[in-house]
Amino acid sequence: MKKHNGMRPQDIAVLLKIIALKHDNWRNSDIAYSLQISASEVTEVLNRCKIAGLIDAKKRKVHINSFKEFLIYGLKYVFPAEPGAIVRGIPTAHSAYPINVQISSGNDVYVWPYAKGEQRGQAIEPLYKTLPATVQNDNIFYELLVIIDTIRVGRTREIKIAIDELEKRLQNA
Repeated sequence: MKKHNGMRPQDIAVLLKIIALKHDNWRNSDIAYSLQISASEVTEVLNRCKIAGLIDAKKRKVHINSFKEFLIYGLKYVFPAEPGAIVRGIPTAHSAYPINVQISSGNDVYVWPYAKGEQRGQAIEPLYKTLPATVQNDNIFYELLVIIDTIRVGRTREIKIAIDELEKRLQNA
């Protein structure tokens, strides 16, 4: 059996992308292309996630309850995020849908740094460097990332809202 060397940020992105697809008729190359990573990296991600118990033995279906537990209780410790300098980018966390519908961020705008972004705010490092470019055409994937960024950087009330939103979206996955 292969040794598990810990989770990497792209592992979370790949699993969220699989959930966002809402079917298991995908190829590693499809995931790789949509996330702008290599197909071999997708294979490595799936192997790590299988060992961690986050995806089934065939590496097609995410174990939703295990993954949700990791996101809620472990994500902010494994992949913490600290708001940084004011930059141009794409809104995330409580500054983007679906969280911003329930919470007014006021002057506290969080963004992923991205040159083509149209919003200015405090920089939040995305889980993986290609994510700002890859969410442009996938609203479901973007919403999932916004929710988990809220879990990573949010305060208690924001995190509770994010967990509720996460549970709604994972319920039918």
